[in-house]
Amino acid sequence: MQYLHTMVRVSDLDASLRFYCDLLGLKEVRRKENEKGRFTLVFLAAPEDESRSERLTAPELELTYNWDPEEYTGGRNFGHLAYRVDDIYALCQHLQDNGVTINRPPRDGHMAFVKSPDGISVELLQKGDALAPQEPWASMENTGSW
Repeated sequence: MQYLHTMVRVSDLDASLRFYCDLLGLKEVRRKENEKGRFTLVFLAAPEDESRSERLTAPELELTYNWDPEEYTGGRNFGHLAYRVDDIYALCQHLQDNGVTINRPPRDGHMAFVKSPDGISVELLQKGDALAPQEPWASMENTGSW
């Protein structure tokens, strides 16, 4: 397992970049604009992690800016922790066998979400290419929120 990033939702991307980059000293390493989903993702790395971030896309801070205004209350601005895993199906099965709800099953063989006992969302991402879809995951519905 490899730690990837922590996601934080931001309401003002420019102000957030000024804070994280200009004031704290983090570096923007990549940006993704998604017109269909109406959001921008900006990935930041600490200066000493920048070369590792370029090679591994980790460890990073992901700023998520939703283009449509939204008020974030109750900690909703904090998104999730993310980990790259060797076998997403095996890990999800292990978690499920031990009583963990798979909130967003790995239907695509690439991504799943679970929650910690304290309700923190954890994103699991398959290392390398997505695995071929397989049951029971391919037809499993989402449960709750993540």
